[in-house]
Amino acid sequence: MSDAPTPARKPTYEGGIAGVLEQMEARRAPLTFSKGEALPPPDVDLAPLKAALIPAPGDDPLRAGPVKSSNRRKMLEIREELAGKSDLAGLHGLLIAHLRKREQPAHTAALFHRIWAEEADHLLDQLDQRWLVSALTTFGDHGATEVQRRVGQAMTVLFGTMKLYESERRYSGFAADRPFALKGKDRGPLPMEMDAFHLPAGGLDVNMLGRLWLDAGEDTVLKPLARHLLDLLIHDPRTVFRRLRIMRRRKERRDTARAGETDAGPAPKVTAPVPHVPPRRGPLPTWGVVTTTNAPLDQIARFAAHCLHLGAAGLDLFLDDDAPEVADFFADHPQVRVTPCDSAFWQACGKNRPEAHQLRQAHNATRAYRASDLDFLAHLDVDEFLLPETGIARALRFVPEDCAQARVRPVELLAPPDGVPRHYKITHRQAGQKRAVLDRIYPAYGAYLTGGFISHTSGKVFARTRIPDVRLGIHGLRLEGQSVGNEAEMPRLRLAHHHAASFDHFRDRVMFRMTRGSYRKPEDDEAMRLADVLGFVRETEGEAGLRHFFDEVCTDSPELRARLAAHDMLVTHPLDLDAQVAEVFGPRPAKRGAA
Repeated sequence: MSDAPTPARKPTYEGGIAGVLEQMEARRAPLTFSKGEALPPPDVDLAPLKAALIPAPGDDPLRAGPVKSSNRRKMLEIREELAGKSDLAGLHGLLIAHLRKREQPAHTAALFHRIWAEEADHLLDQLDQRWLVSALTTFGDHGATEVQRRVGQAMTVLFGTMKLYESERRYSGFAADRPFALKGKDRGPLPMEMDAFHLPAGGLDVNMLGRLWLDAGEDTVLKPLARHLLDLLIHDPRTVFRRLRIMRRRKERRDTARAGETDAGPAPKVTAPVPHVPPRRGPLPTWGVVTTTNAPLDQIARFAAHCLHLGAAGLDLFLDDDAPEVADFFADHPQVRVTPCDSAFWQACGKNRPEAHQLRQAHNATRAYRASDLDFLAHLDVDEFLLPETGIARALRFVPEDCAQARVRPVELLAPPDGVPRHYKITHRQAGQKRAVLDRIYPAYGAYLTGGFISHTSGKVFARTRIPDVRLGIHGLRLEGQSVGNEAEMPRLRLAHHHAASFDHFRDRVMFRMTRGSYRKPEDDEAMRLADVLGFVRETEGEAGLRHFFDEVCTDSPELRARLAAHDMLVTHPLDLDAQVAEVFGPRPAKRGAA
């Protein structure tokens, strides 16, 4: 047996359980009455109280005269909150306030029970969920039957615990209807030596709710209230019960997919038909670009000028946010079509505006694809530019006839100190290098980078148009929910991704990208990835840590260029976007609304 002293136990609350009781009792002092005040008698006629409505505070005659008691003060507070509801709802609230105290008039509980026995439907119609939970708590403390007390107390603990953990959850940054990812689960023990809830097959949730439902059915007075609240609970998308059910389904799908990969390998890509191929002889194929953006006008103008400078025959700009200055700027340019994605736009589409920006991008790209009369359409972001070694239309002419799309591989910008892009990096695979070179190029972070990039490595495509039933996603065509596999490479064209053009740009977007954008990990990926590294650096070192990461991985420094060049992973291609704006739109675009 060890002779080590037992660590001193430290209570969560000052003074231990005695301190808890002291704090609790301090809130239970009885409400006082002044002369002439009293609760209605237990046989009061409820019909007039149901019919009368509580007026707005400025019109309430009960506010006349001084407030000489805590009973009157509480009554006026409740009437202000319940303005527009019935006097019976106000009386019900006042009874609850008295029943929460150590003492109250002798008939208070009886009148509370009578109201629920005779007017449950009226109260369920008049009161919001918070007041209904308060009523249930009152049954737990003052129930007339053992079932009322037992079910009331059990549901009071349930809702009270929910309030505590949901309040704590808000500090995680996760919305109430967003389940946690399956990855990154803490493996430590639970308090009180409890076993963890078994996500695939655990029955604790349904046993809790089902038992409460059945028990509530044993009491005719409590039944309408308790079952109404349980029904609201299981239909609310913002509870731990809903989140756990979603996580359970996701885990089932993940496990099924893993089993399928083990047995039969990954699902194959599909082959899309290619009904339209421009002739090799004759005019060069036409191409255009579609993008969805909420960027400022000056950035959109650079992107548009770049595409048109390279020979794009059309540009579809979908504005994710209201930006009339963008529409005004391009109003006179026949090759640029601007579509504001306002509420009228989504209503005309016959759907609600998708919450995820990726879904909005794919919807708009597919819409433009299906309406296009060009030969090829590329879906790009406004921070993506094309670096061709030859004319793009000429390169597209030689895409094999059986290929539905031609892929352009990305290069990632090294953030220039003066804002003028000159140097880019490519992935180790594009350079024919082994992954081990990433540790030499990025000593602290190479192990956590995909190809040495912080943005996507899959690139974008030029999709052949007029293929039936396909959708144009962010990184390529999809047919019947699967990626299209009959594609070609465009080795003489690169996609210059200006993903983090400066540290400020990177810092201001890092949280969005970690939770909703390109840094977010797949839920079934339990390895240490970029999102984990950035989250740890941000939490432990703040902006200084993010700066260190950015300087090593993203900044256009002589040291990083030398390490990249030593492994054939450096691309130099100066890009004068402002000159392209002047060429396409004139030397002074600011007069037409540019930012």
